[in-house]
Amino acid sequence: MKILITGANGLLGQYLVRQAVAKKYEVSGIGKGPSRLLPAALEGYIYTDLDITDGAALQNFIVAERPEAIIHAAALTQVDECELNKPECYNVNVTATRFLIGAAEEIKARLVYLSTDFVFDGLNGPYAEEDEPSPVNYYGSSKLAAEKAVMESKLEWAIVRTALVYGIVPAPGRKNIISMVTENLRASKRIRMVADQWRTPTFVQDLAEGVFLIIEKNARGVFHLSGDQLITPYDMAVATAKFFGLDSSLIEKITSEELDQPGKRPPRTGFIIDKAKKTLGFAPVPFEEGLQQLFLDI
Repeated sequence: MKILITGANGLLGQYLVRQAVAKKYEVSGIGKGPSRLLPAALEGYIYTDLDITDGAALQNFIVAERPEAIIHAAALTQVDECELNKPECYNVNVTATRFLIGAAEEIKARLVYLSTDFVFDGLNGPYAEEDEPSPVNYYGSSKLAAEKAVMESKLEWAIVRTALVYGIVPAPGRKNIISMVTENLRASKRIRMVADQWRTPTFVQDLAEGVFLIIEKNARGVFHLSGDQLITPYDMAVATAKFFGLDSSLIEKITSEELDQPGKRPPRTGFIIDKAKKTLGFAPVPFEEGLQQLFLDI
């Protein structure tokens, strides 16, 4: 099978590429700038620097490549950046997705779209797939708009919502909660972590495996893929510090209000993943086991 992965330079994108190559798929990826994957991961993989907001370029590329399946992981995910620059957020998260849908419809490719727990307001989490979305920030609104475009398309599609993805990128890239905690504590820097937001953190390797389960089982519809432990970012940070033998006293427990961030965060999201477990055989590792699997990468 020929697979195209957008956002191939991101944390999830890099894991998707490595798993796709390991599965012997014909893999192409697009992202910003040069490929961040190490040479050892590149066998059977073709990377292209491409701006997904350039509709003509994206259309021409996809029609020329003719992938059988597209995993759309590219997005502007920084909540505050989205709140402060709404036109760019909409352009990347919604308009580019519509461009991709149009191209995919032309070649009749399958589409797996990566979305977020932030399509929910966080008042009644954890959430099941049939729960009604109600985002509280612009990032969540943009992802929900893109979800609707996917649902209204003529494609065979699946939407994957996930939550607080953690891992260590195999090449330099944007930090996530684990890399941020370990890097700062190793430098003896104090960090502030919220203790009034609840998530079901997702080990990036589990998420990548879940995406390929959807492709391999030809599954369609909305799927919630995450861990199944409800935990706060503060508790994640403390557990990370203890696991790696770092000084957890440098972690300050704070409330969301103390951060005074431009983009509001939903207080309690997280997912009920019974559908993914039953339909896909999805089996995420506990948070502590995810840390163990990262040990050699840090």
